[in-house]
Amino acid sequence: MKLSPQSGQNSPAHRERWDTWIKLSECRRHGVISAPLMASLRDFTSECPITQRFRAGLSMLGPYGSAAGLLLALWCFPPIFSSFILGCQNQPTTLSGPVARVAEPIDPATVGSVSGTVTFTGTAPKPIAIDVGQDPACSVASKEQIFGEALIANDGKLANAFVYVKRGAEKFASTVPTEAAVLDQKGCRYEPHVLGLVTGQKLRILNSDPAIHNVHPAAKNNQSWNISQMPGGAPVEKTFAREELMVPVTCNQHPWMRMYVNVLRHPFFAISDAGGRFEIRGLPPGDYTLAVVHEKLGTQEQQFKLAPRETKRDVQFALGSGK
Repeated sequence: MKLSPQSGQNSPAHRERWDTWIKLSECRRHGVISAPLMASLRDFTSECPITQRFRAGLSMLGPYGSAAGLLLALWCFPPIFSSFILGCQNQPTTLSGPVARVAEPIDPATVGSVSGTVTFTGTAPKPIAIDVGQDPACSVASKEQIFGEALIANDGKLANAFVYVKRGAEKFASTVPTEAAVLDQKGCRYEPHVLGLVTGQKLRILNSDPAIHNVHPAAKNNQSWNISQMPGGAPVEKTFAREELMVPVTCNQHPWMRMYVNVLRHPFFAISDAGGRFEIRGLPPGDYTLAVVHEKLGTQEQQFKLAPRETKRDVQFALGSGK
């Protein structure tokens, strides 16, 4: 029998709790539970409808509250207790659609890479100069004229395109990188303009400017937030729990500041450089769909097969007004 969330409960927070419940149910079957799931469980348990309904009553039961709470937990979360009874181990799971399953390990001896170029077809627009003088602090921070970064094409090569494995990598186990991705505010612009993250990986936000900045991602599948940073203020760390492409990040203080965050469950992605080049390493052998997305030029995808230890070069994407 396939279960699905109740209609009307399609918020990002609810979907995340539902994913966690499905994963835990699968853990009961396989005797597997991962540490990240236990971290997610803290939020899930606090949202259990039964817990919400009786939390106030439990607080009034004094010394009997713990026993009552245990009974509610047994009622609300049977997969958790089943998992512990089965002797769960710290093994990864992966989620594809509504069904969770144990992920396949990656053999480092068989991995390869795919690389290529993203080109721009047509006539590239002239760079748009940005007037930062409306904030005197930005005039100090930007020693040189800055330009818009929405579309940068040099000699037909497109920069800032996000290239990623769209299908085929979801079955493999991957760990959350321990090293944080860094987003800096420097010269009253975001660096980098396009950034990739793995779900759960830390995003470390810096303010290297003498200006006050505001960081505001407009996420749809993840929790949105809006923070301010003083000049040279302490770094802020955030995470994204769900996959989402091209999340726009703006600064309410400086309307020209905009960048994009991309979040995947795996690390197989790259951003094209000034020469349009990209490379994705550490990819296991298999059949894949490779896709590219650009903030102004849309998306494109193609299929490829990677043999063990293969280095696949010269993959080409062409984006433009007619693409």
